[in-house]
Amino acid sequence: MPHATATRSSPGSQGLFRRLLRENGLSLTMLTIFALCMVGQISSGHQVFNDELSSQGAAEVSLAAYLASGHFLEATAENWESEFLQMAGYVLFTSFLFQRGSAESKSLHDKEAVDRDPRLAARKKNVPWPVRRGGWVLKIYEYSLTIALLLLFAISFFLHAVGGVREYNLEQVQQGAAALTLSQFFGTSAFWFQSFQNWQSEFFSLVVMSLLSIFLRQRGSPESKPVDAPHDQTGSE
Repeated sequence: MPHATATRSSPGSQGLFRRLLRENGLSLTMLTIFALCMVGQISSGHQVFNDELSSQGAAEVSLAAYLASGHFLEATAENWESEFLQMAGYVLFTSFLFQRGSAESKSLHDKEAVDRDPRLAARKKNVPWPVRRGGWVLKIYEYSLTIALLLLFAISFFLHAVGGVREYNLEQVQQGAAALTLSQFFGTSAFWFQSFQNWQSEFFSLVVMSLLSIFLRQRGSPESKPVDAPHDQTGSE
């Protein structure tokens, strides 16, 4: 009887896989954690939502129905919205504001690589296409990170409102009150309370990070100054 031949990965494929993990380890790890947390949110949120329905004498909903509910959409988009706002604000404000001694700030005295004019670049072969194209395309590209984050914030803000008005109207109907339109929901204190309670926490965390990085260190992290750096060293100066 012939023996089965074991399938082995070639050294080249193993090396490629290790290179992939090394070169993309940060994003892959964050994406994995995100996926696990999202599964946890969906599972627990589905149970919480059905518990609320049961306590009100209503029929429980399926997982698919829950994913289309205001309960899930509002909770998810509300958090994404605040994160994208935080990142957009951080990218924008750190481009022209400083914090003495913070690893999160640019140098107070010297121009840094991020400040150079791409129009003066000596090499054009390997630069991004918008730099080679120039003109209005380059002008937009110079601020494309902030623009993209603000667009993601706007999309999440809108989805938060859509999910929020669904959840709000569900409670209104249960109480025998009139439902609101989306535009009317924008004018409620409930919507703005949901927004501001998340926004303030995101910007407070940036303050904490900026100030703690003056005095505290994390060896090996680009978000920290070198362990032996003086407290007044700002950014990478």
